[in-house]
Amino acid sequence: MNESTTATIGKKAAASGTGNHVVPAKILVATWVGLLVLTLVTVAVTYVDLGEINFHVAMGLATFKAALVVLFFMHLYWDKPFNALVFIAAIAVLALFICFAMTDTSEYKSDQIPGFAPDIKK
Repeated sequence: MNESTTATIGKKAAASGTGNHVVPAKILVATWVGLLVLTLVTVAVTYVDLGEINFHVAMGLATFKAALVVLFFMHLYWDKPFNALVFIAAIAVLALFICFAMTDTSEYKSDQIPGFAPDIKK
């Protein structure tokens, strides 16, 4: 195959949504740098006492980093929209499961014993 035939096959594959997608190195490096910066922000936030929202800030940063990985490293940005819909639905079901699990944890807060059950004799 000559170079023009290969380019034509690549264009047809990209137009039909099949075949491989080559991400430019510029995008991959920018995503990597963004992940490093967000990791540094995550570490920096641990030194700041934000009270009740510490967990929410950490989860927000982790979600944003995961979105970068999924969109650019796993090529979801260039994939068919149905795959993005399936991914978003899976994340929504996971969030629903976590919310249901978190509603139950408040029932057991009064049972927590500092020192891990000091009534047990050795």
